[in-house]
Amino acid sequence: MTLTARQVAERIGAHVGVPPRPTTVDGFLAGDPDAPIRGIAVTVMATLDVLQRAAEQGLDLVVTHEPLYFDHHGASDQVLADEADPVFAAKAAFVAEHGLVVLHQHDAWHDRRPDGILTGTARALGWLDAEREGDPGVYDVPQTTLGMLAAHVAQALGARALRYVGDPGTPVSVVGLQPGFHGFGPNRHLLARSDVDVLVIGEGHEWETGEYAADAVTAGLCAGVVVVGHVPSEQEGMAELGRWLTDLVPEVPVELVAAADPFRAVLR
Repeated sequence: MTLTARQVAERIGAHVGVPPRPTTVDGFLAGDPDAPIRGIAVTVMATLDVLQRAAEQGLDLVVTHEPLYFDHHGASDQVLADEADPVFAAKAAFVAEHGLVVLHQHDAWHDRRPDGILTGTARALGWLDAEREGDPGVYDVPQTTLGMLAAHVAQALGARALRYVGDPGTPVSVVGLQPGFHGFGPNRHLLARSDVDVLVIGEGHEWETGEYAADAVTAGLCAGVVVVGHVPSEQEGMAELGRWLTDLVPEVPVELVAAADPFRAVLR
């Protein structure tokens, strides 16, 4: 029995457990959804490197959490095409040449309860059973220090350019977790809580969350913030989707094609 990308998307929609948002980024970004597929690559970000490795493995449906062409809502895709942007052109040519179908799976996986990205990230960190009941994203962890917590997060999530604000020796035992990008408002609300020691985020604006965290540390109100990087902060959330999808589409192989953390730290 052949399986098409559209049938995969329909199964996801029928089983993810939440209705689609009235306006959503979820949907097909490239390729023919009605073409039969041989396998599924699940990834947090469909970089050209990820697409190349997916094609090498015969995985012609790419389910990505982040957009294909650098814009969350796809508003700049046509501009890039019209300007013959060389990076856009190289990526689009590869997708077309290899007959890849790209499905954006962002909103519904976040809207799922519990949030699929948060669940996968917490599982990788060993915090899944430490989440406070009725308080998603807040975890009671064994007491450690900010520096040791940051090192654990970097190792568990494969973050090779993790940074943090705060004194590495400060004790911490209650962690707020916000993978990806949530913006200053959600970041601030967790950092300002008297019962949260440290916030772990994917990324944030340095003149907003970074400055607020620095001032909160100086004022003695929290230990600080750990900035993981967007890709490593959400990668395990898409691994969670891959495990879930394996049972949903037994007709074809489902593989996590991990996106590498694109940033490196200078060792000195």
